[in-house]
Amino acid sequence: MQDLAFRAMGCQMLAVLDDDSAAGAAALADVPQRFEIWEQQLSRFRADSELSLLNRSGYLHTTSPALWAVVRLALDQARFTGGLVTPTLLTALEAAGYDRSFDALTADSTSAVTSLPDVPGAALGAWAEIHCDSATRSIRLPAGVRLDLGGSAKGWAADQAVRRLAACGAALIDAGGDIAVSGPQFDGSPWPIGVADPHAPDEQIDLLLLAQGGVATSGRDYRRWQQNGVWQHHLIDPRTLRPAVTDLLSATVIGPSAAECEVAAKVVLLLGSRAGLDWLEAQPAFAGLVVLEQGSVIRSRRLEAYRWRATSREETGA
Repeated sequence: MQDLAFRAMGCQMLAVLDDDSAAGAAALADVPQRFEIWEQQLSRFRADSELSLLNRSGYLHTTSPALWAVVRLALDQARFTGGLVTPTLLTALEAAGYDRSFDALTADSTSAVTSLPDVPGAALGAWAEIHCDSATRSIRLPAGVRLDLGGSAKGWAADQAVRRLAACGAALIDAGGDIAVSGPQFDGSPWPIGVADPHAPDEQIDLLLLAQGGVATSGRDYRRWQQNGVWQHHLIDPRTLRPAVTDLLSATVIGPSAAECEVAAKVVLLLGSRAGLDWLEAQPAFAGLVVLEQGSVIRSRRLEAYRWRATSREETGA
């Protein structure tokens, strides 16, 4: 078993490979470089990134395979969620104060008063107006619309990286809480994945066993800051263009891939405990749990298949 910790995309990353060969070590060492390449193409915080160029110009004739794939993924996610998770909310994020990388934001947490953004097509349907030409991999944005791929890029990158490592052996990638698993460990056992308690990050509320697929957690407990003395967070509700008002502090989802879990966890958190769990129960590919603001934990019915053991805080979802 080999592992490598590094920082990328504004998060702490971990790559684990259940293989001790020299070829495995070389593949593992290549993972941070791969993330650096993807970040250079997909980050809105780098002025010279491909995404920043698209946002400034509104059109790119030929995009890189990575930007093309993640934009198409983000549009598929918007279609799947009816626009509840959409990449078209960059102006709203900036208006809430998230106008620089999170590291820079926490170092200087003062934000000026910003009015509600007036963005053409910024509501639920803006994503449908983005034009993608598969023949040339060109992307054209509607006037006034800019993209933030933070809701898609990490999960996509985790899935891509774990596929690359799987050529050497069973692998796990943890991209800041978006986790991809290529298959069971060499001895056939699933990977143990702890779910941190957002009220006490050093403690776990569950231990999940995952043989293949993904896990993702969406929460408003970490990426938050103060604007005009009011706490804000990065999960924008496209129905209000403001940080979501929800009774959930975090939502964790297990499913077929990290990218799919990433979007599902956001849907659950944005909808809140009642509607979010109803939505999750209606999706056969997913299982999950939520942590409410007041501290209680609610688990979906299908989660039991992935749990190592029950905890004293258990409550089964309706």
